[in-house]
Amino acid sequence: MVSSSNWSHYIFSSLFAVLILIVPCFSEKAPYSTFAKDATSAPEVVFFDYIVIGGGTSGCALAATLSQGSNVLLLERGGLPYGNPNITNITGFANNLADTSPSSPAQLFISTDGVFNHRGRVLGGGSAVNAGFFSRASKGYVKKMGWDQKVVNEAYEWVEKKVAFQPQIKQWQSAVRNGLVEVGVKPYNGFTYEHLFGTKVGGTIFDPQGHRHTAADLLEYADPTKITVYLYATVQQIMFKKEAGGRKPRAYGVRFLDSEGNSHMAYLNEGSKNEVVLSAGALGSPQMLMLSGIGPAKQLKAHGIYILVDQPMVGKGMSDNPMNAVFVPSPHPVEVSLIQVVGITGFKSYIEAASGPLELDWMRRIAHDFKRIANQTMDPLKVPSEMQFPKGIPGINPHLLHSPMQAGLILEKVAGPYSTGFLQLKSKDPNENPKVTFNYFKDPRDLQRCVQGMKTIAEVIESRSFSKFRYPYTSAQSLMDTMLTFPINLRPRHLSASISLEQFCIDTVMTIWHYHGGCQVGKVVDRNYRVFGVDGLRVIDGSTFIYSPGTNPQATVMMLGRYMGQKILKDRLAGGRK
Repeated sequence: MVSSSNWSHYIFSSLFAVLILIVPCFSEKAPYSTFAKDATSAPEVVFFDYIVIGGGTSGCALAATLSQGSNVLLLERGGLPYGNPNITNITGFANNLADTSPSSPAQLFISTDGVFNHRGRVLGGGSAVNAGFFSRASKGYVKKMGWDQKVVNEAYEWVEKKVAFQPQIKQWQSAVRNGLVEVGVKPYNGFTYEHLFGTKVGGTIFDPQGHRHTAADLLEYADPTKITVYLYATVQQIMFKKEAGGRKPRAYGVRFLDSEGNSHMAYLNEGSKNEVVLSAGALGSPQMLMLSGIGPAKQLKAHGIYILVDQPMVGKGMSDNPMNAVFVPSPHPVEVSLIQVVGITGFKSYIEAASGPLELDWMRRIAHDFKRIANQTMDPLKVPSEMQFPKGIPGINPHLLHSPMQAGLILEKVAGPYSTGFLQLKSKDPNENPKVTFNYFKDPRDLQRCVQGMKTIAEVIESRSFSKFRYPYTSAQSLMDTMLTFPINLRPRHLSASISLEQFCIDTVMTIWHYHGGCQVGKVVDRNYRVFGVDGLRVIDGSTFIYSPGTNPQATVMMLGRYMGQKILKDRLAGGRK
């Protein structure tokens, strides 16, 4: 029998716990001087209720939420996004991606498919280096994932209060929007975060002044007395202990190095509810599982890694949504804009655009750096000996190609995709990018979507609505032919690409930085994101996705961190594991 006083105390505690989950009681404005510290200041040994590996798009939301009811350590291998103009200002987007230095917040990697790509190496992860578009997943996607739609909506709103804005649509973006509607991508849905067929204006993480707001801003929701963030902390391994009675191995801590190479141990406090959570992204999370002994036995053995759990699905199901684009020089000035408008077509291809002054010499420098790195690191990749640049575009003064040019880019992203690849370790060094293959267009359904998307882009370029931004006598076909001469990837070019949209898609494929998979739900983790075969370990990030959510995934990845953080705390406070 429970006494009335104890029952009252229980009710009060439960209500208080619910309030913690909904309304943060504490906050500290970025850049978090009281709890974000360089890992060189970390003690040799620390103890926490939760250890979150990766302060990226999901990890920041997750850690902020968990801190509202427990003590949390967040380990991030990069630094703060604040104070770096290439991150914080919209005009620095391209320069950020072009930075190939060892400390770049946008770490370059090149897939075996010959496509340049990047992964975040900074607090805020991909949200600190991307093009900023903010759009929710469809209701059908939410249902398929088994998420609670009401709680999902609340989690999206929690994120949006800190980082999402309605963009100011100017002439170039308006022309693309009107062109999409003109060629039949209807209806026009106005401004909305929702995923709706037709053309819409989506959200952006750039505010009206052009300043970027990243997932790191979500740490303003954290309780500063219950969270510690160590920067430049590179996790080497998740530690496990074998439970008595033949039970599954249980995660009990992690080992990480600071920037000076000093080793530190972070342990979980005593308690069955305490956990390590991997939020290192679609490259980092499967890589860290393998380095910790969870992965395909043959691969682990080849690198001399102790096999804790033979899990052949780790690193499988890697996908990158293919992007193909058309570069459109403009006879009139265009605004600096990243993604603001999207056409969500019925054939599952998404049409988007960006614009601004551009120097082709800048592209040459990028190509030179990327090619140099490819020669050094990609043994299986045959790097072309020359990278050509356009000698001319019909209807355009060739001198424009050697001076700053007003121009834009209209692109399409294939939804899904259906094509999948795999990830493999290169070494036991967590700083070294793993080897990844995405198998772009391996599934013919993806290729067909690309073809339909490129046809739609051509129609938009030649539409009446867009005519102001197209040079007279310049056709969409001539602009596509020019794309075949740009150094946008390291793939071979085929003569047939100028007459075959299928070959054009294959030859000019790029990334839209929406790669995912490697720790998929139902294959590596369960629907509560617990890793199969062990206890005390979850993976909560884009590596768990089978398909990319919505037009652009960052909103959903942030939402997932909040959503699962609430669920974990709710289970913790309920006193029982479900």
